[in-house]
Amino acid sequence: MLIRAVNLQKTYRMGAVQVEALKDATFQIDAGEFVAIIGPSGSGKSTLMHILGCLDQPTAGRYYLEEQDISAVTDNQLAEIRNKKIGFVFQQFNLLPKATILQNVCVPLIYAGIRGRRRQLKRAEHALHQVGLSDRLHHRPNEISGGQKQRVAIARALINNPALILADEPTGNLDTKTGQEILGIFRQLNEEGHTIIMVTHDQEIAAQAKRIIQIRDGLIQRDEVIA
Repeated sequence: MLIRAVNLQKTYRMGAVQVEALKDATFQIDAGEFVAIIGPSGSGKSTLMHILGCLDQPTAGRYYLEEQDISAVTDNQLAEIRNKKIGFVFQQFNLLPKATILQNVCVPLIYAGIRGRRRQLKRAEHALHQVGLSDRLHHRPNEISGGQKQRVAIARALINNPALILADEPTGNLDTKTGQEILGIFRQLNEEGHTIIMVTHDQEIAAQAKRIIQIRDGLIQRDEVIA
């Protein structure tokens, strides 16, 4: 078991008002699954994503990642877990504009303390080869397409061989054809054994996963294996 969530709750205070963004979320995710978390804006899916990605901690409940109780760790420990165990793919790509594609993919290795320039570059080249960008190593972000930028982001997410790849609306800034190509990469990575959690508001995108967790008003309404 990779993830175990037990009665996760998240409450935000907005002035005198308390907003329950997440209510008693309980589920498990095994290594090797491809899961879509789906819900409309304001449903609580982003709150759940932030907790699963160790970007935030629950107000109540327990979150275990590889049997480690994430609910009880320090901020510094959270940062280390994010860097070593989770690969992030965001809608906005979040690439360094002045760095080459190869340099962008190397960034997580630097934060992880992986030393040796040759070693870093070799791993980055391998990750870029996995997403079909071996011929773009020395280009900069403004020299490639949106789909290629997202491939770079996926390569960057893969570089530390994380336990979990967390993708937040990964096709949101892409046209339909390019989005399908990116989803194809995720499916291939999943076939190779990578665990992927994809957050989306789109039913058609969610249907590309093998399991759907649907959330509305902070509550899990559906948890179904679809393939």
